[in-house]
Amino acid sequence: MKKILVWMLLSCTTLMMGQSQYEKGMSKAMELWGANKTTEAAQLFERIAKVEKDNWLPPFYVATIEIITSFGVKDEAVLEAKLKKAQRFLDMASANSENNPEILITQALLHTAYIAFDGQRYGMLLSAKNTKLYEEALKLAPENPRVLLGKAEWDMGSAQFFGQPITPYCKDVEKALTLFDTEKVVQFYPKWGKERALEVMKKCKVTK
Repeated sequence: MKKILVWMLLSCTTLMMGQSQYEKGMSKAMELWGANKTTEAAQLFERIAKVEKDNWLPPFYVATIEIITSFGVKDEAVLEAKLKKAQRFLDMASANSENNPEILITQALLHTAYIAFDGQRYGMLLSAKNTKLYEEALKLAPENPRVLLGKAEWDMGSAQFFGQPITPYCKDVEKALTLFDTEKVVQFYPKWGKERALEVMKKCKVTK
């Protein structure tokens, strides 16, 4: 038993030593985010972005966290600060990775945060932009489950707004669920969305 414990300790130490500073930092930031320590995670991603100037992932995650945590914010000044910061970092990510479908759908999510806050003010202005973003992302990555899910949710929301059925888009959610199970995982790349897809599918089953 003692030999096994020593071997495990040496293996873990070797693994940590084999990681670059970037990998250690990203792993820690992901860990913080997973523990719902969003402020600490965003701050660490931001520090990594200052070093990894040509890498789209760190600024992308800063933007993503700011956008996600903006939903439900009631104070307009706080919302504006969060989303303007998100836009700055999303622009940084885009500069490092043009025509990136993950960035395109996150830009759409940023617009959705504005619409969710004040639909009368931002709805007409940003809805057309979102439709275009999702269509562009789908052309670039038709097999990306987050793209399929994001577009389906957006189309469902639009259908509900105009009193139309959401069932035509349920097949895209089903396809996204299948693709989540077969998606190739690349270190630190976005891989979330399956749980959200399962939640959306519940709406589809209710409407059948």
